[in-house]
Amino acid sequence: MVRQITIIGTGLIGGSLGLALKKYGFPGQIVGCDRAPVLERARSKAAIDKGHTDPADATRGSDIIVLATPVLAVIDLIDRLGPALPPNTLLTDVGSTKAEVMARAQKVFGKKLGHRFLAGHPMAGKEQAGMEFADPDLFQGAAWFVTPAPGQDVYDGLCGKFLEWVEKIGALIASLDPQEHDRLCGWISHLPQMISTALAASLVDEFGPDAPLLDAGGRALREMTRISASPYSMWRDIALTNKKNIGDALLALEQRLAHIRENLGTKELALEFDRAHHLRKNPPRKLRD
Repeated sequence: MVRQITIIGTGLIGGSLGLALKKYGFPGQIVGCDRAPVLERARSKAAIDKGHTDPADATRGSDIIVLATPVLAVIDLIDRLGPALPPNTLLTDVGSTKAEVMARAQKVFGKKLGHRFLAGHPMAGKEQAGMEFADPDLFQGAAWFVTPAPGQDVYDGLCGKFLEWVEKIGALIASLDPQEHDRLCGWISHLPQMISTALAASLVDEFGPDAPLLDAGGRALREMTRISASPYSMWRDIALTNKKNIGDALLALEQRLAHIRENLGTKELALEFDRAHHLRKNPPRKLRD
């Protein structure tokens, strides 16, 4: 039985996880770790039972520790916390990139990695950051990627118990290699953010920061620029730890855009529309039965 979970980083994802665990009946104690004002908001929203600003204090007595911080902080916390944790404590994370996280966890835990660390990534972010935007239903229907170490059974022991709760809060678990995770997310998550950021920044340059473009542009423009409001503080770490995959995806998109630009008056444009329509022709499928 999991008696205590510590969530380090009680912002949008960490706070939502605490709220979701409470909503769906987690019987144990949830401890938060963050700056004092953030912990106060988390307590006031009942996302945590108690909080500490020091990770060493916050993790004491916990069965599972969730690192819900930006990626570079996740890597630093694995270094700082990992060697001192009891052998029966599971460390897991929600970082948006996985290869560098897994490399650091391998260095810290060695042969015991499969029993001590579970690399995870819920695809459930918003453009707003912070505890004030936390939502207990944030993970409903969202993919929760796990990237196991070689030979790791993610459904065994504390890993399995944690993933049982991941499913109870509505997420859909999918397992893949860390490098493949980063390549995939470079395309399906990180590239869309860069597109939205570039489009919004270009519109500001072209029309000025005060032009009422969103009202005039309608739903399409609002949807395409919605995530341009995402915080740089999180995306900086993603860009630094997935630079090659994001760069490759951006280059491929640049080439596609150039092809479209060069064929605005030819039948090639119709072929591009037809190719794009195939994306929505495949029915959605469950990630794990």
